[in-house]
Amino acid sequence: MSDVKLSPRYEIRPLELEHLEWAKAIFAHSFVFSSPLWRNLYPHNKTARFYGLYQASHFLIKHQIRSGLSLGIFDREYVFKNPSSASLGGALHFDHNDTSVDEDELLRQMDTPLVSIACAFDAFYALDNRFVAPVTGRLPASASFYEALGRNDDDGDDPWPTAPGQVLQRMGTATRADAVGEGFMKAMAHDMMRRAAEMGFSRIQIECFHDAVTAVWANPPLPFKGEVAREVDTYALNEIDAQGRRRFPFRPVRQRLTRVSVTLR
Repeated sequence: MSDVKLSPRYEIRPLELEHLEWAKAIFAHSFVFSSPLWRNLYPHNKTARFYGLYQASHFLIKHQIRSGLSLGIFDREYVFKNPSSASLGGALHFDHNDTSVDEDELLRQMDTPLVSIACAFDAFYALDNRFVAPVTGRLPASASFYEALGRNDDDGDDPWPTAPGQVLQRMGTATRADAVGEGFMKAMAHDMMRRAAEMGFSRIQIECFHDAVTAVWANPPLPFKGEVAREVDTYALNEIDAQGRRRFPFRPVRQRLTRVSVTLR
């Protein structure tokens, strides 16, 4: 079904709570240093922002891992850099007080076999805003994106699920910076579509902050069908602040932001 063939050294399997800290690290590192949106919108104090996002994402990532629907790609042949990491099966070696380290050093400190994540949960169980608020606090413009999508979400095209097992919500796509370009995101997306269909889900919904992610989810393998249900141009997106002034929260960065819906059956 998928046209992506991973090397046998890589394995896709559900994330477990034991992988929580690793997943948070990949999520935060990818968003702060690699995202074409966030790295340019927030170009300063990136290491401090990384630490902050890593901590802020705890409940969001944990909630999705606990759902049993989140996936990770693991390197079966990973060679540990630190003996203590090997004894634990993987470890992070961050010093949260040291903001002088750069993105490459932070990556080296992520001494685990996990290389990519795709987080998800059952949309019927509404995500408590307390889980999301800490993340939007570190990436404040993201709240404007979701608000803009909400303003365009009144035509009933994407009905809210009425029972568990209907709609899978994807929220959190990230790959280690030293593993980008291997097709991990696409392979895991296709695998998740297949798994969700086998579980009886009828649809997957995902908000995309990257052109490559939009392209993969809007063009799924047969028999699935994808479409861009909502779209926001960051450069045009504007809002009125508390003082009545019009502001453009994403400028000067221009990025296509989308909500993609994949029909599974």
